[in-house]
Amino acid sequence: MTPKPVTNPEDFYKLLAQSKERLKELAAINNAIAITQEGKSIQDTLHQLCLILPDAWQYPEHTIVRIKFGRNEFQTSGFIETAWCQRQDFETIDGETGFIEVCYTREFPEEFEGPFLKEERDLIVNISNILRGYLNSIKGKDIIREVKVTQKRKPEGETTSSKQLLQRFINQHNVDRDVYHDLQPFKVKEILLISTLYDAYSIEKEDRLTDNILGEYSKLSLSSVPRITGVSNLDEAFEKLDEKYFNMIIIMMGADTVTPLEMSKRIKSEYDYIPLYLLVNNSIIVNEMEKNPVTISSIDRVFVWNGDPKVFFTMIKLLEDRVNIENDTRIALTRVILLVEDSPKYYSRYLPLLYSSVLEQTKRAIEDVSTDDLYKVLRIRIRPKIVLAGTYEEAIEIFSRYKNYMLCLISDVKFYKNNVLDENAGVQLVTDVRKELPNLPIIIQSSNQSKEEMALRLKVAFLNKNSESLMQEIKNFLSNFLGFGDFVFRDSNGTPLTIASTMEEFERDLKVIPDECLLYHAQKKHFSMWLAARGEIQVAKIINPSTIDDFSGPDEIREYLLNTLKKYRQEKRRGKIVGFDTAWEVDESNIVSLAEGSFGGKGRGLSFINTLIYTFDISQYTPNINLRTPRTSIIGTNEYECFMDKNSLYEKVFSSTSYHQIQKHFLDSELSDQLKLRLDRLLQIYHRPLAVRSSGLLEDSIMQPFAGIFETYIIPNNHPDKNVRLKQAMDAIKLVYASVFSDTARGYIKAINYKIEDERMAVIIQEVVGNTFGNYYYPHISGVAQSYNYYPFGHIQPEDGFANMAIGLGKYVVEGERSYRFCPKYPTLINYTNNDLIKNSQVEFFAVDLGKPDVNLLEGEEAGLARLDLFESEQHGTLKHCASVFNPENNSLSPGLGQAGPRVVNFPNILKYNYIPLAQSIQVVLDVVKEALGAACEIEFAVDLNRDASYKSSFFLLQIKPMLGNTQDYRVNLDTIDMKNVILLSKNGMGNGFISNIADVVYIKRETFDKSMTCEMALELNEINSKLIEQDRKCILIGPGRWGSRDRWIGIPVTWPQISQAKIIVETSFDDFPLDASYGSHFFHNVISMNVGYCSVQDGDLNALVAWETLNSFKPETETKFFKHIQLSKPLKVRMDGRQRLIVASLE
Repeated sequence: MTPKPVTNPEDFYKLLAQSKERLKELAAINNAIAITQEGKSIQDTLHQLCLILPDAWQYPEHTIVRIKFGRNEFQTSGFIETAWCQRQDFETIDGETGFIEVCYTREFPEEFEGPFLKEERDLIVNISNILRGYLNSIKGKDIIREVKVTQKRKPEGETTSSKQLLQRFINQHNVDRDVYHDLQPFKVKEILLISTLYDAYSIEKEDRLTDNILGEYSKLSLSSVPRITGVSNLDEAFEKLDEKYFNMIIIMMGADTVTPLEMSKRIKSEYDYIPLYLLVNNSIIVNEMEKNPVTISSIDRVFVWNGDPKVFFTMIKLLEDRVNIENDTRIALTRVILLVEDSPKYYSRYLPLLYSSVLEQTKRAIEDVSTDDLYKVLRIRIRPKIVLAGTYEEAIEIFSRYKNYMLCLISDVKFYKNNVLDENAGVQLVTDVRKELPNLPIIIQSSNQSKEEMALRLKVAFLNKNSESLMQEIKNFLSNFLGFGDFVFRDSNGTPLTIASTMEEFERDLKVIPDECLLYHAQKKHFSMWLAARGEIQVAKIINPSTIDDFSGPDEIREYLLNTLKKYRQEKRRGKIVGFDTAWEVDESNIVSLAEGSFGGKGRGLSFINTLIYTFDISQYTPNINLRTPRTSIIGTNEYECFMDKNSLYEKVFSSTSYHQIQKHFLDSELSDQLKLRLDRLLQIYHRPLAVRSSGLLEDSIMQPFAGIFETYIIPNNHPDKNVRLKQAMDAIKLVYASVFSDTARGYIKAINYKIEDERMAVIIQEVVGNTFGNYYYPHISGVAQSYNYYPFGHIQPEDGFANMAIGLGKYVVEGERSYRFCPKYPTLINYTNNDLIKNSQVEFFAVDLGKPDVNLLEGEEAGLARLDLFESEQHGTLKHCASVFNPENNSLSPGLGQAGPRVVNFPNILKYNYIPLAQSIQVVLDVVKEALGAACEIEFAVDLNRDASYKSSFFLLQIKPMLGNTQDYRVNLDTIDMKNVILLSKNGMGNGFISNIADVVYIKRETFDKSMTCEMALELNEINSKLIEQDRKCILIGPGRWGSRDRWIGIPVTWPQISQAKIIVETSFDDFPLDASYGSHFFHNVISMNVGYCSVQDGDLNALVAWETLNSFKPETETKFFKHIQLSKPLKVRMDGRQRLIVASLE
């Protein structure tokens, strides 16, 4: 055996270092984008960008950065111009210029640009582009109507096939989530806390200051927890401010009341754009400061420590709300609570209560949302913004700006107006606000209980700031007036009638409440207010503009509300996986989950198809045909695990002596009672034949393709006894589970170095597409299509793809039997002679056998199927658009069945005369799926030619798979290769890359080949492959005809586990055994996904060769009746050029 090559450790560590550099660069770009999206000032943004860049360069400890734009200049600590600098200039849309400059403080080895890497030049260019885009977006807000930015265009004549499908799909699919993702772009991430140790200790009294400050985040399930950096004096503060960017600064004031104020002035003189808050430990200090406001002119806001760590949380949220309010109101109609209070003593107590109440109410309102936890966390962002104003002028400015989003006003009575402390400023403010918004909920709050009478005169609520039940009073106000909490249906006098806690209860009660109750809430817009508070923004936006004057009466209002909610619910379910519901409506636009757990590889593909078709309307690109999916349900992997454990099947499996015995054990076992009940309900809805399909965790995934390894059962589902139908469905599920332990599956799992326990099985139950014809059921057409064609001809390009179609069930095509191949882009362009077409035309097809209602599934996957002669389809009337008649007298084909003669299935009326736009539809779907997956793809489909009321036939998309294979990675120049050493040359290959570890070749013995003995050949290969597995060796496999074909007369009928060690597969032809390449082989996806080279060599082709004489010159390691296995002393050099479709293997 040839020893495996040992990796050079130096090369490994060099590669590792390069990978770390690329990660650093990517992190810098991501951080830069995040910083520019936080909604901060330009100065703030430039400063933060300046601080993050050094870490992205090779030598961060010796890297200094300067960013200059206009009059603004920011530097990292200790910046000086040196001899080792990289600079990138930029210019904004109004002509203002700037630059980013990165310097090293000492000399380093020469690279691409002095000591700088080429990637670092790319990085500084990218960062400058991000910065320029950010600055342009800021400047463009004022001149957007006058300035049109010219986009870069492709050269004239060059077009792009991209329809931006993925972006549009994501936008539609995530429209609800996108709203929340775009909310609160600014987050406080870094806080600088300046305090003496004693002051910090005196406030907290324990060594858990940071824990308590941030504890509110975990209580309320909030993300983006900020980091706190603590310093004790001004020098330390400046040192930290030079090192990194801080979103806010908090200075604690204790016994020393002078130093903190001096520090604030010094810090603000250099970092005026960073918010600075002062936290004092008693209100007496505040009283003294208020007498001389000049002393706190450098402080943005003063807070008083009242023994509750929530004050820190409040300071953070108040800053975030003030920055985010413009964005959030514009994007999601986020409501605004305006608090007018000038006393730090009171708002320091008041705001924490308000924030806690608002957040808890919001969180509780969304708890019944049936979705994932991340979505729930995102929806908390819809909470109202709380804005604090300290003067009349500030309050009026905020109200005027956000009055369309105002949720309520909470105002003190006495505060400054026109720079004078006005006893009636609150009264004036309420009066002015009432003129604009007469129905706005308003609270007058005061520490003077006598002000309650004034509040009554103004018809507003009153709160005593010193009340012991202040928290409960705030909660009551939010619930009663602002739509928070449960929806309380009231009569016209405000008397409660019933309460709805969830959307289901709300919709149920809406149907039965009295008319007066409906009108009471509709007039006050309580419905849209409650929905918005719960985060149901989209439906709230629909309902909100309507008024009771738009309707003829309460009946029409009720019908409108119920229809809107129903339509909204259905739209949210379209293209989604929905949980089982005994009352669900029959709808192919969503997939029903019958059990929890993963859906496996096929299940993921099916759910993605469903989402693609019904959430993102790709049918707009196929307007003349219906793009559909069959009704589908999926049993998650939890049922499999429960089934295996509850019935102790692992022990029985490993003690069984045969697969048949395993199947019997599984059939004798019991599924869960819950699944039985759900299947019983399912069969009351599904009346067509059913396909019960495997969907393993690894099946049909990109890197672990298990295609065709597990089993699929089709049951007629037509027995008159529904209990028998249920038993058949359950037996099919159990046998799919059992197929994990079949000989084929075990061999495959062993071949790819997995353990049988690694696989978990989900099950798909899907209605079979088709129509009934007597005792048979099948679709008019089934097929497989791929977006990349490794065997193009004429002017067809590899990217144009190909399709294989046949009449009847798709099993016929997938298993590599005779089907019609064409290019969807050029469907009439063929590369066959008429004799070839006749010789390879479909002569049989699969159908569901409805005449066997008592199907015995132990007979195998075909137990419920019938293999019919093509003549039967002509009798059923399904052949007329799919075949031509061959006339031997003039060697011609006539479309249709109008004359006697051999039938040739070539779909002339469809592909040539466009009876339905099938080829165009396949091309569009391949284009969509390829763009959606980001890789070449394969689809399975079925076609129903029957036309609906709109005169459209239906195209059913059944499955999608990604195909791995990069056609641009490796290049081969034949001029550089010594042809004397070449043992294999094909210009009709697939695969890409360089392989240097294959020293084994397994090839057919031409002299003993017998086309009647191909089944025996498959057994011989299985033995050879087993030895290769034991030795952990790969090989080149060379043989005649189509590998994997079920038709033993046109190739060797192997399964993938029998040839799993083949790294290069070669198909050849002999004089009496022509080659028809196995484009549709059922393990073709495995070949692609596992990066196996594949090629064909026609006998007598002067541009291709298999060096039979050279191969025969080596002593065989193993020789059987039909094959030789040689083992070379040195590995072969295998070169695969996907672009040229060239494969060369040589002795070197």
